[in-house]
Amino acid sequence: MERSLHIISAALGGYLLGTAPFADVAGRLASGGSANLRSSGSGNPGGMNARRVLGQRIGTAVIVADIAKGIAACGWGRRRGGDVGAHVAGVAAVAGHCYPLWWRFRGGKGVATSFGQCLYTFPAYAPLDVALATAVARVPGIRRPAFVSVAVSSSAWVLASVLWWRRRLPNLWGPPPTAALPLANAASVLVIAARAVGLLRRSESDEVTLPR
Repeated sequence: MERSLHIISAALGGYLLGTAPFADVAGRLASGGSANLRSSGSGNPGGMNARRVLGQRIGTAVIVADIAKGIAACGWGRRRGGDVGAHVAGVAAVAGHCYPLWWRFRGGKGVATSFGQCLYTFPAYAPLDVALATAVARVPGIRRPAFVSVAVSSSAWVLASVLWWRRRLPNLWGPPPTAALPLANAASVLVIAARAVGLLRRSESDEVTLPR
């Protein structure tokens, strides 16, 4: 019973950290309150839209902050529930970023926060994740390169975690690979995928309703 309460605490804390609206705060501070990322640019409260609307410096700061809250969530979860708690809190942080209760469940895409999760729970793979995502995004002729890049790197993230778990490969400062690693990574990927599908549908709906 006590362990279950610790895991629940890890999940709740991770979710709350994930809902931290760094993009919204940055938008208001950088523009003196005149810029709202939810109604500017792509309408996504995340680092890439912040770069588009507010400039590279602010956008990069938002991305770093979103990564940091993924790391902080996993750290909190590990304190509360050990290695399993770290994995649970990481997934919860991604869910909190994508579906924040305070913003009617309309959050960001969760990619930066999931990378924070990766840095904490699967650091051995983190450099490969960045390299793969960057390489795919630069392939010429791809429609929606950012979407394809995330899809490919996310799939590889899950597959690599299965390999690390089955082979018991070293994981730098992260927790020893267990079945919880691929399960947590797959859960975060599903959350990100669900959010991406929702954003694509909304985008297509907006295009259809625009006056011709």
